[in-house]
Amino acid sequence: MKNYLIFGKQIAFASFLLAGVTLQSQAQSNYVSKVWVADQGNGTYKNPVLNADYSDPDAVRVGGDFYLTASSFEDVPGLPILHSKDLVNWTIIGHALKRQVPIEHFSTPRHGQGVWAPAIRFYKGEFYIYYPDPDFGIYVTKAKNAAGPWSDPVLVVGGKGLIDPCPLWDDNGKVYMVHAYAGSRAGIKSIMVVRELNADGSKALDEGVIVYDGHDTDPTIEGPKFYKRNGYYYIFAPAGGVATGWQLVLRSKNLYGPYERRVVMHQGSTNINGPHQGAWVNTPSGEDWFLNFQDKGPYGRVMHLNPMKWINDWPVIGLDKDGDGTGEPVSLYKKPNVGKTFPVVTPVESDEFNGTKLGLQWQWMANPKGTWAFMNSAKGALRLFTDKMPDSARNLWSAANVLLQKFPADEFMVTTKLKFTPNTNLENEKVGLAVMGFSYANLALKSKKDGIYLVYTVCKDAQGGKPEVETVITKVVDPTIHFRLRVTEGARCKFSYSLDGQSFTDAGGDFQAEVGRWIGAKVGLFATRQTQINDSGFADFDWFRVEPVK
Repeated sequence: MKNYLIFGKQIAFASFLLAGVTLQSQAQSNYVSKVWVADQGNGTYKNPVLNADYSDPDAVRVGGDFYLTASSFEDVPGLPILHSKDLVNWTIIGHALKRQVPIEHFSTPRHGQGVWAPAIRFYKGEFYIYYPDPDFGIYVTKAKNAAGPWSDPVLVVGGKGLIDPCPLWDDNGKVYMVHAYAGSRAGIKSIMVVRELNADGSKALDEGVIVYDGHDTDPTIEGPKFYKRNGYYYIFAPAGGVATGWQLVLRSKNLYGPYERRVVMHQGSTNINGPHQGAWVNTPSGEDWFLNFQDKGPYGRVMHLNPMKWINDWPVIGLDKDGDGTGEPVSLYKKPNVGKTFPVVTPVESDEFNGTKLGLQWQWMANPKGTWAFMNSAKGALRLFTDKMPDSARNLWSAANVLLQKFPADEFMVTTKLKFTPNTNLENEKVGLAVMGFSYANLALKSKKDGIYLVYTVCKDAQGGKPEVETVITKVVDPTIHFRLRVTEGARCKFSYSLDGQSFTDAGGDFQAEVGRWIGAKVGLFATRQTQINDSGFADFDWFRVEPVK
C-alpha cells in the first residue's frame, strides 16, 4: 500500500535526524496536568485528547513520532508544534512562526487574521507547513527538525481569501496543492481547487482547477487534506459549518476528478457537535486514526482522536453502529497500538518562571516588542514592563502586550503571585490577571497619585469598542499580592485576591467568558500604561499555577 502519510525509505534517516526533537520533548515529559488528562492509565483514553483550543489540527507520522500543528490566527508565536509517541499524550515542542508576516501589519492586534488552517507534511528529510493568511495568500515554511528552526515563510500564491492549503507529492514527481476559499475575502466559497506547484513546492504554477463544488450538498466545504492511497486521490474536508457540520471524504482515480462523495463521520446520537476537520495518520502497526476538532464555544475548538478503518477503499471514522459507512465520534476508547506504553504527559500549563525562557504555552496578541517581557532569573520571576496603550485603543482588546494561554479544561483554577513596582513619575499603570474574549474581565493593581489600588474591570463587547467599567476595591499598602481565577462549568469565571497567599477574597461578580475571533477565551497577564516617558514601572510575576477548582 502506498500511503503519503509515510515516506518509506526516509524513516530511518528521519528517526536519526529527529533525535534532538525527542530530547526537547523529554524536557516537558514530567509535566502532567492537574485539570485534564486524556490517558486513563488502563489502556484507554477519553476525548478530547487535547481539551484546549487547537483548532483545525493537522498531523504527520515520521517513524514512531507524531507531529501536529494547528491554527493560531493572530497569536504570536504562531503555528504551535506538538509531539506525541502515541496520539494521546502530547507536548508542545516549539512554534514554526516566531513572528507573523508582514511584520509591521501584525505589530498591532489583528483579531481573527493571521494563520488559518495549516497542513504539516514530511518529504525527503524536511518538514513542510503550508498555511494560509486569508488577507495575503498561502505561505510555506520548512524545517529539518520539527522543533525548529523553521525557515522564513515564502508566499506560494498571493491573493485574498485563499485558505486551508494541503500539498501532495504525486507518483510522477509533481507537486500539487488543494485549497478552499473564504467568502469573507474572496467573495466565493464552498469549492475545492487543485493547483500544480513547482518542484520545491514554493510557487503555484497555475490558477487552479475546481475539483469539487459543495454548494448543493456540502455548503461551506473547507479545510481539505490531500492524500493518495491504492491509486485513489482522497480529499478529506469538513462541510456544513464549524459547530454543526460533518466530515466528508472525496475520492477519485484522477487528480482533477470527478470525485465521488461520502460522509464518513457525523454527530449522530452523540453530544459531540460538528466533528470534523483534521488529520488521517497511521501507526507503525498499521492502525488508522483521525485527529479532529469539536467546537466548544468559549473553550475553543478542542481536539479529539477517533479510530478509523478502510472498507472498500472508503474510510470510516469513529463507530459505525448501523454499518452505513458513516461513523460517530467516540468519548472513551482503546489507545492506539504503537508497540509499547509511553508515560502520561500533557502540554505544560503552569509556569514557575524559574528558567531563562518563557514557557511554550504563552502567546502575545501581536508581534511583541523586545521590551515587554524578560525572564528575571535572579528572582525566579517573569518581569513585565508596562507599555503604552495605543492612542486609538478604546480598551485592552487593542493592546498588543497581553500575554495569554488557552483554557486547559472545562473547570480549572489559576493563581499567580506578583509584585508591582510602579514608576513614580507615571499614573495609571496597570498590571494584572485577565480573561480575554469578545468581552473580558481582569483583576489588577493600578497606580495613582496617592498610591496603589486594587481594581476589578469588566469590558462588555470589547471587540465593538465599548469602554471598560472599572471598580476600585481597595487601596493596598503591600504591592505583593496573589490573584486567582476560578473557571467552572460553562466557562463561568470568578476572580479573587489574597494579601497573604492563604485567605482569598472574591472580587467583582460572576463573569461569563466569551469566544474571541475564531478562538476560545484565553487567560493571562498584562502590564499597561497611558503615558509615554523614558521609563516604565513593572511587575514581577513569581509563578502562574493551574490547578483544580477549590
